[in-house]
Amino acid sequence: MLNKFTKVTKYLFLLIAVGLIYNTLSILSFSNNYCESNSEVAIVLGAGSTCGKVSPVFKERINHAILLFDTNKINYIIFTGGFGENETISDSQSAMNCAIVKGIPKDKIFIEETSKITYENLINAKVIMDSNDFKTALIVSDPYHMKRSMSICTKIGINATSSPTQTSMYQSWSTKLPFLIYEIFYYTIDLVLGHI
Repeated sequence: MLNKFTKVTKYLFLLIAVGLIYNTLSILSFSNNYCESNSEVAIVLGAGSTCGKVSPVFKERINHAILLFDTNKINYIIFTGGFGENETISDSQSAMNCAIVKGIPKDKIFIEETSKITYENLINAKVIMDSNDFKTALIVSDPYHMKRSMSICTKIGINATSSPTQTSMYQSWSTKLPFLIYEIFYYTIDLVLGHI
């Protein structure tokens, strides 16, 4: 009986290992997908702010959306992200303020302020898209985040293309590796939860 249990456990661990390796390769491969095709809106996935100041990672995502707007690839921007702990200004409001300072007209920006995770970012962005009859979107985030984000888009019915920032703050392997591990973990969690 113990022998059988040991054999089943080994197969289970092997299956999990194969699944994790597959997910890792999928995330790495998808991170190279880049598009600037004309779309109605860019959805910028949140990455935190403190006292109204966006994080370096979020700043690069915002800059990428501004570039897409300035080169006429998009007509509108949706910034996503709710309130961090003890924060009085949402991540998306902070992002909007940053974009306005850089010349984006306020009437070209939408924000959602209730999300905490990627799935909620995109669910709330879809509500904005549907309310404004937007049919196409470019998803803006970091390269390793794109596989999970685009899988969620497919699941919830957003007609989107991947446009990862080319100036990601995750440049060295000392910063890339923890983010990759984070994405492998949450991609797997989203699979289990049925978000993708």
